[in-house]
Amino acid sequence: MTINQLSIFIENRSGTLIKVLEVLKQSGIQIVASTIADTAEYGIYRLICSEPIRAFDELKKAGIAVAMSDVFAIELDNQPGRAADAIEIFSKAGISITYMYSFLFNGKGILIFRTDNSEQARESIMQNNLKFIAEEDLLSFA
Repeated sequence: MTINQLSIFIENRSGTLIKVLEVLKQSGIQIVASTIADTAEYGIYRLICSEPIRAFDELKKAGIAVAMSDVFAIELDNQPGRAADAIEIFSKAGISITYMYSFLFNGKGILIFRTDNSEQARESIMQNNLKFIAEEDLLSFA
């Protein structure tokens, strides 16, 4: 029910992001979604890709600081307010969202998020019949 997300630590200076992107490019790995959060000295480049385990290995081999974590990805109808509806389900269950990002794919909204209570999030997804995206589904995005 969760997917692998890579978190790559990059310095806030010219050329560090391109090194990451070049490794993925040379490895033939497709980025599905990504976001960068920054501080004064470094950024965290979070990404979902077609082959996260291989991407992790290739980035490590290139000397890039990378971590892998589980996140949830749910599919939403592409209508205003659907993200709010989904997050309300988790909020009512007392589940905090640590961070999230989203994108549109084939007319559907995709909401990616991390939570402080994965087990309770799983239960809420199942009880509310939310459509989740599994790891094997990512290849259809690439």
